[in-house]
Amino acid sequence: MDGLPVTPHSVKFERRTAVGTAYTGPRYVVVTGGVMSGVGKGLTTASLGKILQQYGYRATAVKIDPYINYDAGTLRPTEHGEVWVTDDGGEIDQDLGNYERFLGLDLPRANNLTTGQIYQTVIERERRGEYLGQTVQPIPHITDEICARIQAAGKGFDVVLVEIGGTVGDHENEIFLFAMKSLERELGEEYFVHVLITYLPVPPHVGEMKTKPTQQAIRLLSEHGIFPDFIVCRAEHDIDTVRKRKIQINANVPMDHIISEPDMKTVYDIPLALEAEGMGLKVLTKLGLEPRAEPDWAHWEQLVRRSRQPSNRVRIAMVGKYIDIGDFQLADSYISVNQSLMHAGTAADTAVDITWIDGHAFEQGERQPQELDDFDGVVVPGAFGRGGAEGVIAAIRHVRENGIPFLGLCYGLQLAVIEFARNVAGIEEATSEEFTEDSDSHVVCVQESQKAVLEGQRYGGSMRLGAYAAVLKKDSRVLRLYQTTGRLEEDQGRIQQLLDIPEQSFRIGQVMLARDKVVLERHRHRYEISARFVELLEEEGLVFSGYHRRVDGTRLMEFIELTEHPFFVATQAHPEFKSRMDSPAPLFLGFTQAALERHATGVTQRAS
Repeated sequence: MDGLPVTPHSVKFERRTAVGTAYTGPRYVVVTGGVMSGVGKGLTTASLGKILQQYGYRATAVKIDPYINYDAGTLRPTEHGEVWVTDDGGEIDQDLGNYERFLGLDLPRANNLTTGQIYQTVIERERRGEYLGQTVQPIPHITDEICARIQAAGKGFDVVLVEIGGTVGDHENEIFLFAMKSLERELGEEYFVHVLITYLPVPPHVGEMKTKPTQQAIRLLSEHGIFPDFIVCRAEHDIDTVRKRKIQINANVPMDHIISEPDMKTVYDIPLALEAEGMGLKVLTKLGLEPRAEPDWAHWEQLVRRSRQPSNRVRIAMVGKYIDIGDFQLADSYISVNQSLMHAGTAADTAVDITWIDGHAFEQGERQPQELDDFDGVVVPGAFGRGGAEGVIAAIRHVRENGIPFLGLCYGLQLAVIEFARNVAGIEEATSEEFTEDSDSHVVCVQESQKAVLEGQRYGGSMRLGAYAAVLKKDSRVLRLYQTTGRLEEDQGRIQQLLDIPEQSFRIGQVMLARDKVVLERHRHRYEISARFVELLEEEGLVFSGYHRRVDGTRLMEFIELTEHPFFVATQAHPEFKSRMDSPAPLFLGFTQAALERHATGVTQRAS
């Protein structure tokens, strides 16, 4: 827990009240995007933060999402990508996940700003009369709130990277650009660096890399009084001197501040590529800072090298729901799951080839569960709703009965319990209350705390969100995985930190730290395993290997496993949100190792 969440009324725009007053706060690196979205602003921002850390500076990152939604929780995954969950229960744009993975920080929800948040706070203040009769306007009230939140997020850090979502020229991000310029004016331009991430297309019918869209983006940015100090050029290939020269002339930016960032084999190559162009030292120089440490990329390079040239390879089927959008497949719906498999694969010196399979295909008979025999393992990630569920359940039954390694995440755990209840425990009508309200066999039921939420249709930010403690069962596979990876010991200290924060201590529940083996994982769900069926399912052989004991003593099942299966593990949590390149999530590592063992036996090869 890296600090308390910023409440709507706990921050104030700190202005410099006197000319010449020494400024002791953080520096700011403001990242904007040009030409089009989705070119890698978040990854570039995260990479810059990683580089600054290597030079000995405490860096953090803030993501600004200009949409009017209060948070990302109600956005469709196939449209916006994955919803990232923070320890303190925030539902955030997936870029915060990139920041956490690269910076090794557990960022609070306050590091994400949206237009909806800002306007709601200002309107609430106006309704309480806090503006003392002023006419409330975008400038200065909205811009002051933006600046205040960015300053609050930067307390205790040396450098704050601020990524402004969308593309320069979008109407919705104009107020944020104005706010950053006003903050620069208040603090001094010597404390700011502006980085424009742009894209240089190569039209197939022309065969030449075009700089004109970048020139237009630079012009649009300059209309807000912002002139980029660095231009990072995204493209399929390196940009040449001719293209750099064109950009230099139009942007009035030094040639060595025009940075080439071509497509790379992995996202973890990006910091190394930027450093190859000396961007870290160049940014520090522009900020008037000297290096505090000599960068040591040896470990990072070793991980990247192993991810590029692994000794082994496994095939994993991802059986999910949020796969297709029109004629395209959107891997961003499950980007953290994909990254977690990569992290685990790197640790196991194994390439993980992922095939996405829509659960509807099994449900509608377009594909048969037997096709899963061709894979070394199957993952069922998080989702919502009934559509496609029966197809996923059929897939889970097949992998359970045929010894194929299985990892279920959140929704994946719930469907695994339904499948086991139906086909092993004899509860033929077993289902989820999410799918049908009229049943006596809800082995998955709505949480008591969620009933009023659903009745009132208050969907935004109302799920069981954030980090919760789980007590692990003695001698379970899950416990062994958390012990052998070091996460069990690591989480003990984090739990103590949570207990010291009254607003967050409820996440621990009833835990006896001296006796219980406890871990922390992040959650995002409304439904849980019904306590009515736990004993019966256990009698039939389903092991509930971890649970959260609420403050009132009620137990919420968090992990399941099958003892005799090569690897059949599921969790109500989302461990993918805690996985890092140099610290893979325990369940993903165990799953990948089991998949590798299956592949080594030749079973998969014979099946294919």
